[in-house]
Amino acid sequence: MAQIKTTHVGSLPRPEALAAMLRARHQGQAIDTAAFDAALRQAVAECVAQQVASGIDIVSDGEMSKVSYAYYVQDRLSGMEPAEAAEWQHKVLHRFQRLDMDYMDFPDYATFRARMTTGPASARPPICTGPLSYRDTGAVESDLAVLGEAVAVSGARSGFMPSSFMTAASPGVIAMFASQTSHYATEDEYVFALAEAMRPEYEAIHRAGVILQVDCPDLTLAGRMRYVQDGVDPHRIVARNIEAVNIAIANIPGDRVRLHLCWGNYAGPHTCDVDAARLFPLLRETRARALSFEAANPRHEHEWEDWARADLPDDMVLIPGVIDSVSNFVEHPRLVAQRINHFTDAVGHERVIAGTDCGFGTFALATPTVFPSIVWGKLRALAEGAALAG
Repeated sequence: MAQIKTTHVGSLPRPEALAAMLRARHQGQAIDTAAFDAALRQAVAECVAQQVASGIDIVSDGEMSKVSYAYYVQDRLSGMEPAEAAEWQHKVLHRFQRLDMDYMDFPDYATFRARMTTGPASARPPICTGPLSYRDTGAVESDLAVLGEAVAVSGARSGFMPSSFMTAASPGVIAMFASQTSHYATEDEYVFALAEAMRPEYEAIHRAGVILQVDCPDLTLAGRMRYVQDGVDPHRIVARNIEAVNIAIANIPGDRVRLHLCWGNYAGPHTCDVDAARLFPLLRETRARALSFEAANPRHEHEWEDWARADLPDDMVLIPGVIDSVSNFVEHPRLVAQRINHFTDAVGHERVIAGTDCGFGTFALATPTVFPSIVWGKLRALAEGAALAG
């Protein structure tokens, strides 16, 4: 029996010197481009080498060049600009009115979490101010070249698929974070415009022989946003966002694309998370042939029973998170193996890749929740557990 392959969700802890330059650039300050490029190249090389040393089979660049998995698009899309802090409060935060609804049962915890929040208030998310288009593929091609060099030097293993992947924001998650002015008449029009605008990035990743991971937390969070409050069926939003991804990846074989789902990468109650099973009829419609999702989060770990009955296409690969991404516990390899075997028993070893719940360096402006050296301990446990499961 072949050993279970291992991967993760994308972002990994950035070296502080690189994070400082990302923060400065994000806040509109001038930085030394040559110094940034050198720091980035070194960070990706070290990051990939550590992934391989930890036993990860399908590696990424750790999102080292990005301030966050979604905000980075403001540097690549025409018609997208960084919002000022006041605009963020006014135009973006209202979109997340329901994200903290699970704190209603724990109002004292909400106050505690506000004190613990480490992302600075100077964050400048994107805002759409005009017609959208992709400026050029120079930035993504540079990221791909740096990743390719690091993979070649590290000896990352190749198997039944390319040994590396790269993340890109979905149209739906960009719309979730990036409010727009009045350029697009409706949100539907805006999301489908984002799909066309992001197509060049997705296709550039595929052309480089790298697996495309489209980050889609919008699919799981739609039911916790203002749509419900505004009387909009969140399932219609999920279906629309999946259709937008399908349009954007139309020229890419489905087995070269995976979607990542998560319910918010934070340690909180999660009592209002939508059940995964409610999404299965919609997820069957994606052209992507792999799904990455949270399965170690204690609010969702039990759902392996539902995934076993999901009736997904027979060629769809499951990438359950068997390592959590918000605690400093290092999971025991036997627990990891047990979690993996829930899925292999259901769909077979050939359709399971062991992953993590979410990223470990989601936002360069925030202090990582998991201490950097512990991240590597968790990834080693992931690989050891996959060896036991296999």
